[in-house]
Amino acid sequence: MKNIKAIIFDAYGTLFDVNSAAEKCKDQIGDKWEGFANFWRTTQLEYTWLRSLMKRHKDFWKITEDSLDKSMKAFNIDPSMKDELLNLYKVLSPFKEVPEVLKNLKEKNFKLAILSNGTPDLLNELVKSNNLDNVFDDLFSIEQVGIYKPDSKVYDMPINKYRIEKNEIAFLSANTWDVSGGGNYGFNAIWVNRNKNIFDNLDYKPNFEIKNLSELLNII
Repeated sequence: MKNIKAIIFDAYGTLFDVNSAAEKCKDQIGDKWEGFANFWRTTQLEYTWLRSLMKRHKDFWKITEDSLDKSMKAFNIDPSMKDELLNLYKVLSPFKEVPEVLKNLKEKNFKLAILSNGTPDLLNELVKSNNLDNVFDDLFSIEQVGIYKPDSKVYDMPINKYRIEKNEIAFLSANTWDVSGGGNYGFNAIWVNRNKNIFDNLDYKPNFEIKNLSELLNII
């Protein structure tokens, strides 16, 4: 991959493990913790898309809470656990290879940024809690444009900030709909397929599919 000037990462599910909040409570939740975590994430994403279509915007933290309420009812989780789960979501754990890969890319002088549905406060807390706050040049939040991915206004943000061409950005996401969104927009979109999933049929096929971020170092 040539002429890349900036590497842009999705946050949730790509750099940070969205299931780690529920996993840290698995002793209380029991064997259903993983199903519950997946349901919470799916509901959260559905709410972002539906609110974008309805033009009824709520920030990502409020949507995270709304989707948690539904998920706890669906899985019969003790309501007293709500605050604990929300607090753990603010400090999700990174996937194990992430810190070292980011350090390596930083040393190569790429512009590094996050482009996320998360609010600015959430993203700041997430990177600081994982000692990554000195790695990124920018934390782009959809709150700057008031609509969620995969709307093109979101993908415009790093282009407008860096004044570079779309094909000079490598965009990484574990979410196939986000890879398709960024790829159809014009980014060099790379799919981080950690779980051997099947790619969606959304008029885009990524040129590169990697199992984790360590493999990015062989492409860039």
